[in-house]
Amino acid sequence: MTEAIGTIFDAHVRAVIPLVVASLVRRYGNLADCEDAVQDALLEASLAWPRTGMPRDPRAWLLTVARRRYIDAVRADASRRAREERDAALDAIAASPTVFDDSLELLVLCCHPALQPISRVALTLRAVCGLSTGQIAAAFYVPEATMGQRISRAKKTIDEAGRVFGALTPALVGERAESVRTALYLMFNEGYAPADGELPVHGELIAESIRLTRILHTAVPDDADTTALLALMLLTDARTEARTDAQGLPIPLPEQDRGLWDAAQLAEGRALAASAFAAGPATPLGVQAAIAAVHAAAVHADATDWRQILALYDVLVRLQPGPAASLGRAVAVGMARGPLAGLAELALLDGDERLARSHRLLSVRAGLLERAGAPDEAAKTYAEAGMKAANAAERRWLEAQARRLGEEHDETPNKEFPT
Repeated sequence: MTEAIGTIFDAHVRAVIPLVVASLVRRYGNLADCEDAVQDALLEASLAWPRTGMPRDPRAWLLTVARRRYIDAVRADASRRAREERDAALDAIAASPTVFDDSLELLVLCCHPALQPISRVALTLRAVCGLSTGQIAAAFYVPEATMGQRISRAKKTIDEAGRVFGALTPALVGERAESVRTALYLMFNEGYAPADGELPVHGELIAESIRLTRILHTAVPDDADTTALLALMLLTDARTEARTDAQGLPIPLPEQDRGLWDAAQLAEGRALAASAFAAGPATPLGVQAAIAAVHAAAVHADATDWRQILALYDVLVRLQPGPAASLGRAVAVGMARGPLAGLAELALLDGDERLARSHRLLSVRAGLLERAGAPDEAAKTYAEAGMKAANAAERRWLEAQARRLGEEHDETPNKEFPT
């Protein structure tokens, strides 16, 4: 069902979904059953709204239907009949907590201390951010079935441990902020570089992740990592309009029209990144925001300070070793020291099973091979990356690069790859 959210529902509807879940949890207390009821309501909306049009108040519509579905589920369970009778007698849920309260409370609830860190983030991505189990599994480099079991266990754990869903305190938000930030970071990544589907960008996911991060930043304005996360999102999203061509295919960063970058977002993002970086010792989010700020400072691709970016990646891989940081560093090495040096860095990542599931390592290798003057090898690698790409737009772009190099090679003398 969650896959339908990105195609049928706009950003406004996506924004109210966590509010509906939060309202039900506040009333009934069972996260797993409440989320199931909201998913049923979304399914009903996906069938009804294309015919009848979107209601003036989507939140009220979804809340009414979800409440009915919840009560229907309770009624079907004889052991909970007493509770059903009590809930069925209630008037329609009156009140509307503020967007700030409901969104932040649900984020904090999903980061319950009874859960392991990875389960906190996964549950937040599922219940608050609306990502599918497959999307969450791809973000964590694990099989979908494994992630589905983890999310189901997380819901039960929260309900068994007792929910914490009252008035929030700065201390409580601060305690759980790291898990919330991780979930929002992964949500933004899924919007900016979708793991699957037809679109090169999911604008609703981007907008919602920025909205939720602003809420968190308002709650903990002095938290440097939250400031850095907001900066990173703004600096990255500022490039969105320049990232696709008229056919919806991706445009690589060096080829983008920087006149299309959002100047206001760049200015806000750079100011936030500078503030976060100056706040204290370097952190992974602070370094990533700084990298994005260096990109933003370049008026054209050739002006990019790749040596500074490489130096920042050197810090990042020490602070947070992992496939994403290592792959980013390999790109920076290739730009700062030449494609052969970049290919040597990539060779060190060949045994990483997490990267083996993705097309991204192959895509980077193909670009470096092309720059190194090996069109045949590059074309083959682009084609291999295309076969692994789950996102249709990225797959079409990779296939187009393979065809382009093949056509160009047919018209030029054979060139052997330098060793």
